[in-house]
Amino acid sequence: MFDPVLASLPAFAGYFATAVALLAVFSCLYVLVTPYSELKLIGEGNAAAAVSLAGALVGYALPIAVSVAVSHSLTAMLGWGVVACAVQLSAYVVARLALPGIALAIPQGRVAAGIFLASLSVAVGILNAGCIA
Repeated sequence: MFDPVLASLPAFAGYFATAVALLAVFSCLYVLVTPYSELKLIGEGNAAAAVSLAGALVGYALPIAVSVAVSHSLTAMLGWGVVACAVQLSAYVVARLALPGIALAIPQGRVAAGIFLASLSVAVGILNAGCIA
């Protein structure tokens, strides 16, 4: 009954470890791209920063999950992870250029700005995931 599951555990471990590593790298890059320290702001109780970062993580995790499901190799999954990372970071940069005040709104704790960035990240992540095939 558990033979197929046990036989698949090495592949699961490889894909899961790669997905977690991709998420960690994305998290570091996202925090570097933003002009404020999300982790410091979150530690201070800034809900806008928490919502914004959470949306970015979910928005990136969506295409990673799809890449795991459709990729036949870790190399292909890694490639899609790089593409998804570039798309997500680009979405933030475009939002910041289109709405210059948004970079000030997050540190000020304006939750509406955090919700907007989170929604944008999730929406882009859904589109990104749908384009992976």
